[in-house]
Amino acid sequence: MFVGDMMCHTPQIVAARTDSGYDFRPSFAAVKPWFDRADISIVNLETTISPDGRYAGYPNFSSPAEFIDALKWLGVDVALLANNHCCDRGRRGIKATIDKLDECGIAHTGVFRDLSEYRSDNPLWIVCNGLKFAVMNYTYGTNGMYIPDGHVVNLTDTLAIEKDLAEAAEADCRIVCMHWGDEYVRRPNRHQRELADFLFEHGADIVVGSHPHVVQHAEIRDDGRPVFYSLGNFVSNQRKRFCDGGIIAEIEVVKRDTLPLEYRVSVTPAWVMTPGYRILPPHVGDTTSMTQTQRMEYETFMKDTELLFSRDDV
Repeated sequence: MFVGDMMCHTPQIVAARTDSGYDFRPSFAAVKPWFDRADISIVNLETTISPDGRYAGYPNFSSPAEFIDALKWLGVDVALLANNHCCDRGRRGIKATIDKLDECGIAHTGVFRDLSEYRSDNPLWIVCNGLKFAVMNYTYGTNGMYIPDGHVVNLTDTLAIEKDLAEAAEADCRIVCMHWGDEYVRRPNRHQRELADFLFEHGADIVVGSHPHVVQHAEIRDDGRPVFYSLGNFVSNQRKRFCDGGIIAEIEVVKRDTLPLEYRVSVTPAWVMTPGYRILPPHVGDTTSMTQTQRMEYETFMKDTELLFSRDDV
Protein backbone atom coordinates (compact mmCIF):
# COMPACT_ATOMS: atom_id res chain seq x y z
CA MET A 1 0.00 0.00 0.00
CA PHE A 2 1.25 3.45 -0.93
CA VAL A 3 0.16 6.93 0.15
CA GLY A 4 1.44 10.29 -0.96
CA ASP A 5 3.03 13.31 0.61
CA MET A 6 3.05 13.35 4.40
CA MET A 7 3.69 17.01 5.12
CA CYS A 8 3.63 18.91 8.40
CA HIS A 9 2.83 22.59 7.99
CA THR A 10 2.77 24.98 10.93
CA PRO A 11 -1.05 24.92 11.35
CA GLN A 12 -0.85 21.11 11.67
CA ILE A 13 1.70 21.46 14.46
CA VAL A 14 -0.55 23.97 16.23
CA ALA A 15 -3.58 21.68 15.84
CA ALA A 16 -1.68 18.72 17.31
CA ARG A 17 -0.47 20.55 20.42
CA THR A 18 -1.56 19.09 23.76
CA ASP A 19 -0.85 19.96 27.38
CA SER A 20 2.01 17.46 27.40
CA GLY A 21 3.36 17.72 23.86
CA TYR A 22 1.88 16.84 20.48
CA ASP A 23 -0.52 14.18 19.25
CA PHE A 24 -0.95 13.69 15.50
CA ARG A 25 -2.84 10.40 15.76
CA PRO A 26 -6.34 11.93 15.28
CA SER A 27 -5.33 12.94 11.74
CA PHE A 28 -4.87 9.30 10.78
CA ALA A 29 -7.57 7.51 12.79
CA ALA A 30 -10.03 7.06 9.91
CA VAL A 31 -7.45 5.49 7.58
CA LYS A 32 -5.78 3.24 10.14
CA PRO A 33 -7.74 0.16 8.88
CA TRP A 34 -5.91 0.43 5.55
CA PHE A 35 -2.56 0.30 7.30
CA ASP A 36 -3.68 -2.50 9.61
CA ARG A 37 -4.54 -4.78 6.69
CA ALA A 38 -1.56 -3.91 4.48
CA ASP A 39 1.33 -6.37 4.37
CA ILE A 40 3.67 -3.49 3.51
CA SER A 41 2.74 0.21 3.78
CA ILE A 42 4.98 2.84 2.19
CA VAL A 43 4.70 6.62 2.70
CA ASN A 44 6.52 9.69 1.41
CA LEU A 45 7.78 11.49 4.54
CA GLU A 46 8.14 15.07 3.34
CA THR A 47 9.42 16.69 6.51
CA THR A 48 12.35 16.40 8.88
CA ILE A 49 12.34 16.02 12.64
CA SER A 50 13.62 18.83 14.84
CA PRO A 51 16.41 17.80 17.22
CA ASP A 52 15.96 20.89 19.42
CA GLY A 53 12.24 21.69 19.63
CA ARG A 54 12.32 24.53 17.13
CA TYR A 55 9.46 23.67 14.79
CA ALA A 56 8.53 25.15 11.45
CA GLY A 57 6.53 24.41 8.33
CA TYR A 58 7.15 25.59 4.77
CA PRO A 59 9.68 26.40 3.36
CA ASN A 60 12.08 24.56 5.73
CA PHE A 61 10.16 21.82 7.48
CA SER A 62 11.08 20.87 11.03
CA SER A 63 8.50 18.81 12.90
CA PRO A 64 7.96 17.35 16.38
CA ALA A 65 9.19 13.80 16.90
CA GLU A 66 5.59 12.91 17.79
CA PHE A 67 4.79 13.08 14.09
CA ILE A 68 6.77 9.87 13.59
CA ASP A 69 5.30 8.42 16.79
CA ALA A 70 1.93 8.79 15.06
CA LEU A 71 3.25 6.96 11.99
CA LYS A 72 4.34 4.09 14.23
CA TRP A 73 0.86 4.00 15.79
CA LEU A 74 -0.66 4.11 12.31
CA GLY A 75 1.35 1.08 11.23
CA VAL A 76 3.70 2.59 8.64
CA ASP A 77 6.33 0.08 7.51
CA VAL A 78 8.53 2.15 5.18
CA ALA A 79 9.26 5.89 5.02
CA LEU A 80 10.61 7.32 1.76
CA LEU A 81 13.07 10.13 2.51
CA ALA A 82 14.40 11.24 -0.88
CA ASN A 83 12.44 14.41 -1.62
CA ASN A 84 13.09 18.09 -2.15
CA HIS A 85 12.72 18.86 1.58
CA CYS A 86 15.02 16.15 2.96
CA CYS A 87 17.90 18.60 3.57
CA ASP A 88 15.75 21.43 4.99
CA ARG A 89 17.48 21.24 8.38
CA GLY A 90 20.85 20.03 7.24
CA ARG A 91 22.91 17.39 9.00
CA ARG A 92 21.01 17.60 12.29
CA GLY A 93 17.63 17.25 10.62
CA ILE A 94 18.70 14.18 8.64
CA LYS A 95 20.17 12.51 11.70
CA ALA A 96 17.19 13.30 13.94
CA THR A 97 14.75 11.98 11.35
CA ILE A 98 16.56 8.71 10.71
CA ASP A 99 17.25 8.19 14.44
CA LYS A 100 13.55 8.62 15.25
CA LEU A 101 12.48 6.25 12.47
CA ASP A 102 14.91 3.65 13.79
CA GLU A 103 13.61 4.14 17.32
CA CYS A 104 10.06 3.50 16.05
CA GLY A 105 11.05 0.48 13.97
CA ILE A 106 10.08 2.11 10.66
CA ALA A 107 12.31 1.14 7.74
CA HIS A 108 13.53 3.95 5.48
CA THR A 109 15.38 4.56 2.24
CA GLY A 110 16.43 7.34 -0.13
CA VAL A 111 18.57 9.28 2.37
CA PHE A 112 21.45 7.77 4.34
CA ARG A 113 23.59 8.81 7.31
CA ASP A 114 26.81 7.85 5.56
CA LEU A 115 28.31 5.92 2.68
CA SER A 116 28.46 2.70 4.70
CA GLU A 117 24.72 2.83 5.38
CA TYR A 118 24.08 3.60 1.71
CA ARG A 119 26.09 0.60 0.59
CA SER A 120 24.40 -1.77 3.02
CA ASP A 121 20.81 -0.49 2.81
CA ASN A 122 20.33 0.63 -0.81
CA PRO A 123 18.13 -0.89 -2.16
CA LEU A 124 15.92 -1.58 0.85
CA TRP A 125 15.10 -5.30 0.99
CA ILE A 126 11.84 -6.59 2.44
CA VAL A 127 10.72 -10.22 2.60
CA CYS A 128 6.95 -10.65 2.95
CA ASN A 129 4.71 -13.69 2.45
CA GLY A 130 7.48 -15.56 0.70
CA LEU A 131 8.23 -12.75 -1.77
CA LYS A 132 11.40 -10.68 -1.82
CA PHE A 133 10.90 -6.97 -2.53
CA ALA A 134 13.54 -4.34 -3.32
CA VAL A 135 12.48 -0.72 -2.68
CA MET A 136 14.36 2.19 -4.27
CA ASN A 137 13.72 5.92 -3.83
CA TYR A 138 15.07 8.96 -5.74
CA THR A 139 14.46 12.72 -5.88
CA TYR A 140 14.98 15.26 -8.64
CA GLY A 141 16.71 17.60 -6.15
CA THR A 142 16.81 19.20 -2.69
CA ASN A 143 15.51 22.74 -3.36
CA GLY A 144 19.11 23.87 -3.78
CA MET A 145 19.91 22.82 -0.22
CA TYR A 146 23.45 21.54 0.26
CA ILE A 147 23.70 17.81 0.98
CA PRO A 148 25.82 17.64 4.14
CA ASP A 149 29.24 16.05 3.76
CA GLY A 150 29.16 12.34 4.45
CA HIS A 151 25.43 11.98 3.92
CA VAL A 152 23.94 10.42 0.79
CA VAL A 153 20.74 11.47 -0.96
CA ASN A 154 19.57 9.35 -3.90
CA LEU A 155 19.25 11.80 -6.77
CA THR A 156 17.63 11.02 -10.12
CA ASP A 157 20.73 9.77 -11.90
CA THR A 158 19.75 7.22 -14.54
CA LEU A 159 23.16 5.50 -14.41
CA ALA A 160 22.85 5.03 -10.65
CA ILE A 161 19.23 3.88 -10.96
CA GLU A 162 20.14 1.37 -13.67
CA LYS A 163 22.91 0.03 -11.42
CA ASP A 164 20.55 -0.26 -8.42
CA LEU A 165 17.94 -2.11 -10.47
CA ALA A 166 20.59 -4.50 -11.75
CA GLU A 167 21.82 -5.15 -8.20
CA ALA A 168 18.23 -5.93 -7.19
CA ALA A 169 17.75 -8.45 -9.99
CA GLU A 170 17.22 -11.31 -7.54
CA ALA A 171 14.13 -9.63 -6.09
CA ASP A 172 10.72 -11.02 -6.96
CA CYS A 173 9.41 -7.45 -7.18
CA ARG A 174 11.39 -4.23 -7.69
CA ILE A 175 9.58 -1.08 -6.49
CA VAL A 176 10.88 2.34 -7.58
CA CYS A 177 9.52 5.45 -5.85
CA MET A 178 10.25 8.73 -7.63
CA HIS A 179 10.03 12.33 -6.41
CA TRP A 180 9.40 14.01 -9.75
CA GLY A 181 7.07 16.09 -11.89
CA ASP A 182 5.66 19.61 -11.89
CA GLU A 183 3.97 20.89 -8.75
CA TYR A 184 0.19 21.39 -9.01
CA VAL A 185 0.02 19.96 -12.55
CA ARG A 186 -2.49 17.11 -12.81
CA ARG A 187 -0.92 15.34 -15.76
CA PRO A 188 2.54 13.73 -15.82
CA ASN A 189 5.03 15.62 -17.94
CA ARG A 190 7.19 14.22 -20.72
CA HIS A 191 10.14 13.62 -18.38
CA GLN A 192 8.00 11.55 -15.99
CA ARG A 193 6.69 9.41 -18.83
CA GLU A 194 10.12 8.88 -20.34
CA LEU A 195 11.63 8.08 -16.96
CA ALA A 196 8.85 5.59 -16.22
CA ASP A 197 9.61 3.90 -19.56
CA PHE A 198 13.29 3.78 -18.60
CA LEU A 199 12.52 2.24 -15.20
CA PHE A 200 10.34 -0.49 -16.68
CA GLU A 201 12.89 -1.21 -19.42
CA HIS A 202 15.54 -1.80 -16.74
CA GLY A 203 13.49 -4.10 -14.54
CA ALA A 204 11.17 -2.07 -12.33
CA ASP A 205 7.92 -3.88 -11.51
CA ILE A 206 6.04 -1.07 -9.74
CA VAL A 207 6.65 2.68 -10.12
CA VAL A 208 5.10 5.18 -7.69
CA GLY A 209 5.56 8.95 -7.81
CA SER A 210 5.23 11.93 -5.48
CA HIS A 211 5.91 15.71 -5.40
CA PRO A 212 3.22 17.39 -7.56
CA HIS A 213 0.90 17.70 -4.48
CA VAL A 214 -2.03 16.77 -6.68
CA VAL A 215 -3.24 13.38 -7.84
CA GLN A 216 -2.06 12.40 -11.29
CA HIS A 217 -3.40 9.46 -13.22
CA ALA A 218 -2.07 5.91 -13.19
CA GLU A 219 -1.42 3.39 -15.93
CA ILE A 220 -1.30 -0.35 -16.20
CA ARG A 221 1.25 -1.24 -18.86
CA ASP A 222 0.54 -3.97 -21.42
CA ASP A 223 2.41 -6.52 -19.31
CA GLY A 224 0.42 -5.57 -16.21
CA ARG A 225 3.02 -3.48 -14.42
CA PRO A 226 1.50 -0.37 -12.74
CA VAL A 227 2.77 3.20 -12.56
CA PHE A 228 1.22 5.84 -10.30
CA TYR A 229 2.58 9.20 -11.42
CA SER A 230 1.50 11.09 -8.27
CA LEU A 231 -0.54 10.08 -5.23
CA GLY A 232 -1.22 13.68 -4.13
CA ASN A 233 -1.12 14.96 -0.56
CA PHE A 234 -1.91 12.40 2.10
CA VAL A 235 -1.85 15.06 4.84
CA SER A 236 -0.94 18.74 4.58
CA ASN A 237 -2.32 22.25 5.04
CA GLN A 238 -2.56 22.88 1.31
CA ARG A 239 -6.18 23.82 0.70
CA LYS A 240 -6.35 24.75 -2.97
CA ARG A 241 -8.55 22.65 -5.22
CA PHE A 242 -6.86 19.34 -6.12
CA CYS A 243 -4.27 19.79 -3.30
CA ASP A 244 -6.51 19.02 -0.32
CA GLY A 245 -6.26 15.25 -0.53
CA GLY A 246 -4.70 12.24 -2.18
CA ILE A 247 -5.21 8.58 -2.92
CA ILE A 248 -4.44 5.33 -1.14
CA ALA A 249 -3.03 2.94 -3.74
CA GLU A 250 -3.25 -0.76 -2.95
CA ILE A 251 -1.40 -3.24 -5.14
CA GLU A 252 -1.82 -6.95 -4.56
CA VAL A 253 1.24 -8.76 -5.92
CA VAL A 254 0.50 -12.36 -6.94
CA LYS A 255 3.15 -14.95 -7.77
CA ARG A 256 2.28 -18.37 -9.18
CA ASP A 257 5.11 -20.82 -9.80
CA THR A 258 7.26 -19.54 -12.65
CA LEU A 259 4.58 -17.34 -14.20
CA PRO A 260 5.09 -13.54 -14.37
CA LEU A 261 3.86 -11.55 -11.39
CA GLU A 262 0.25 -10.38 -11.45
CA TYR A 263 -0.88 -7.04 -10.01
CA ARG A 264 -4.36 -6.25 -8.71
CA VAL A 265 -4.74 -2.54 -8.21
CA SER A 266 -7.31 -0.52 -6.28
CA VAL A 267 -7.52 3.17 -5.45
CA THR A 268 -9.26 4.96 -2.56
CA PRO A 269 -9.48 8.77 -2.48
CA ALA A 270 -8.93 10.47 0.88
CA TRP A 271 -9.69 14.12 1.64
CA VAL A 272 -8.13 16.18 4.45
CA MET A 273 -10.68 18.04 6.58
CA THR A 274 -9.54 21.10 8.48
CA PRO A 275 -9.18 22.41 11.13
CA GLY A 276 -8.41 18.98 12.63
CA TYR A 277 -6.52 17.60 9.59
CA ARG A 278 -8.55 14.40 9.60
CA ILE A 279 -7.92 12.21 6.56
CA LEU A 280 -11.32 10.99 5.38
CA PRO A 281 -11.94 8.15 2.91
CA PRO A 282 -15.40 8.15 1.30
CA HIS A 283 -17.16 5.75 3.67
CA VAL A 284 -16.16 8.03 6.57
CA GLY A 285 -16.47 11.39 4.85
CA ASP A 286 -19.92 10.64 3.49
CA THR A 287 -21.30 10.34 7.03
CA THR A 288 -19.13 12.94 8.81
CA SER A 289 -20.82 16.13 10.01
CA MET A 290 -19.47 19.08 7.99
CA THR A 291 -20.19 22.71 7.35
CA GLN A 292 -21.63 23.60 3.96
CA THR A 293 -18.21 24.81 2.79
CA GLN A 294 -16.47 21.65 3.99
CA ARG A 295 -19.05 19.46 2.30
CA MET A 296 -18.64 21.33 -0.97
CA GLU A 297 -14.84 21.00 -0.85
CA TYR A 298 -15.07 17.32 0.05
CA GLU A 299 -17.48 16.50 -2.76
CA THR A 300 -15.43 18.50 -5.25
CA PHE A 301 -12.28 16.56 -4.39
CA MET A 302 -14.08 13.22 -4.61
CA LYS A 303 -15.65 14.07 -7.99
CA ASP A 304 -12.36 15.42 -9.38
CA THR A 305 -10.55 12.23 -8.37
CA GLU A 306 -13.29 9.96 -9.69
CA LEU A 307 -13.25 11.74 -13.06
CA LEU A 308 -9.46 11.53 -13.27
CA PHE A 309 -9.43 7.77 -12.85
CA SER A 310 -12.57 7.10 -14.88
CA ARG A 311 -10.68 8.29 -17.97
CA ASP A 312 -7.59 6.17 -17.38
CA ASP A 313 -6.36 2.65 -17.00
CA VAL A 314 -6.90 2.35 -13.23
